[in-house]
Amino acid sequence: MPGKVSVCTLGCSKNKVDSEHLMRQLEAGGWEVIPDATEEDHPLDTVVINTCGFIQDAKAESIEFIVEALQTKEEGRIGQVLVMGCLSERYKKELERELPQVDAFFGVDDIPLITTHLGVQYNPLLATERVISTPAHYAYLKLSEGCDRSCAYCAIPLIRGNHRSRPADELITEARFLAGQGVRELILVAQDTSYYGIDLTGKRELVRLMEALCRIDGICRLRLLYTYPQGFPLDVLRLMRNEPKICQYVDIPLQHVSDKVLKAMRRNTTKAEILQLIEDFRTFVPDIYLRTTLMVGHPGEDERAFAELLDFVGEARFERMGAFIYSREEGTYAASHLKDRIPIKVKQERYGRLMELQKEISLACNRSRVGSVCSILADYAVREERGKGSAARLSDKVTILGRSQYEAPEVDGYVILDNAPEVKPGSFAKVRIIKADAYDLHAQLIDNKK
Repeated sequence: MPGKVSVCTLGCSKNKVDSEHLMRQLEAGGWEVIPDATEEDHPLDTVVINTCGFIQDAKAESIEFIVEALQTKEEGRIGQVLVMGCLSERYKKELERELPQVDAFFGVDDIPLITTHLGVQYNPLLATERVISTPAHYAYLKLSEGCDRSCAYCAIPLIRGNHRSRPADELITEARFLAGQGVRELILVAQDTSYYGIDLTGKRELVRLMEALCRIDGICRLRLLYTYPQGFPLDVLRLMRNEPKICQYVDIPLQHVSDKVLKAMRRNTTKAEILQLIEDFRTFVPDIYLRTTLMVGHPGEDERAFAELLDFVGEARFERMGAFIYSREEGTYAASHLKDRIPIKVKQERYGRLMELQKEISLACNRSRVGSVCSILADYAVREERGKGSAARLSDKVTILGRSQYEAPEVDGYVILDNAPEVKPGSFAKVRIIKADAYDLHAQLIDNKK
């Protein structure tokens, strides 16, 4: 019989979308759904863990989470533990052998099997509906599944398969549903959003889709994540420059800039092409904020190549940047064809130097915004707790954590409003930036827009 179920999501925003689709099916089948249950939410009849299997750290986090859930199950506070997602897709047999206490494992496309396991008949009429697990005013919209790229280090095509775009009418229907639930910012995600539509019509259809999404009542912001440098559709930039609903913000993981390393990575792009693309971004949309992700320690990255990467970051001055250390993923081209000769200490040292440089750039960028005026979307209202134990009390001071068009949720900092109780989460507010830290900004309220 249906009971209380929590779907706990690890990994990226694309996993989050999968979890939200699953939760809607279970909710319609009579289950009481709790996204990402906390310790206070026990006991639970079922916990479904949506795992990540992209890199070693993510795998370790998923395993640790499963083990903790199994311990809670052994204590009698969870009825059954189910595991789904990327880690389960790739290592199902190994996981079944090592973690026999898990009640069932499912892959990335097994939502109908999970619902059946839980006594719910999958309903295709609900395929564009979701239980939103983010703050109610923003949501991710997954444009496609899988990837046709053959990057040497990446296991995603092995896990998720080839690129498959979702039909535009299906995406628009889902976006309208989300708008009807109160979503005001729609964040476009996929393994490669800029490739959207190529398998449907033979050409990139991202601009046409974005135009349609902008016409949906209730959607006030559209944000573009996870693009790819090769063949980036420049008409997106023209639309971004002219359409006020589209954030002047692009996430484009470049991974590296050395031609030697790019070739080893099988990125099918060059330093010259990357530099030209960055110039195009800043020419078409002069106020654009660029976020990128870079990798250190990939096979073939010697000291000269890393120095080239540092110089590139210093010159490009990305407003937002993340980085990670190469890890060998079995089944990938790099694992079978390239020797990983760089010691982990060297990789960690390079990572530290790169992030320290970016911290300086981020601080300078944020300081340049002091005195400027912008519109923020309030995400959270936080009350400070004073006192300890039974004497603890929430203060009357309300701190608002919000984001302008230049901050994406979860990966970027916040625009912080101190003592602004009149601003409610999900509302827009006009603010003036008064102080800058390396990652967060502090602001003063000018006008509260409902």
